[in-house]
Amino acid sequence: MTVSSERNGLMDNKAFNKVLDSEDFTTGGGSAAALAGAMASALVAMVAKLSLKKEYGLPFEKQEKVAAEAENLKDLLLKGAAEDIEAFALVKEAYGLPKNSDAEKAKRAEMIEKAFVTAARVPAENADKCRRALDLAKMLDGSSNPAAASDLKVALGLAETGLKGCLANIEINLSSIKDRAVLQQLEDLFKELKKDL
Repeated sequence: MTVSSERNGLMDNKAFNKVLDSEDFTTGGGSAAALAGAMASALVAMVAKLSLKKEYGLPFEKQEKVAAEAENLKDLLLKGAAEDIEAFALVKEAYGLPKNSDAEKAKRAEMIEKAFVTAARVPAENADKCRRALDLAKMLDGSSNPAAASDLKVALGLAETGLKGCLANIEINLSSIKDRAVLQQLEDLFKELKKDL
């Protein structure tokens, strides 16, 4: 294990532990959804690697590509889980800004808007990665080592759950965004990510 992967592991464990702590109200469904996608991706990579000794319907080269892409998705989604925690912190911080004068109120409203845009964009990015993890899992379904069939089934379920969870977190933040152009962009993205479910 490299030093950088060890550091990522420490960061990722922190995000994972925060999700598991029911007394920690600084994180929640968005991070959990990203972590579900990360676990799905890790399982997809494992199943692909377990399918390299014998051809099960996909060429070895394709299995290797699936494994490599799934490993990358896992890392990105672990990072995305931490980013979702940070996005929620921005919203909380924005609501805590002073509102004693008109200037302060205007600044506070601007920062709240920016925070909610970030809080919608982060799960949108994570949803896109969860959807890709789901696509990869589907690609292996029926074309991978049957001894790992239960692992693949779990991967399929986790990827779909991760995608649905990310979509729920996009949707809940849309109602707080006032900028019509940005809102339309995010609504279009939401519909695109949701269409295959």
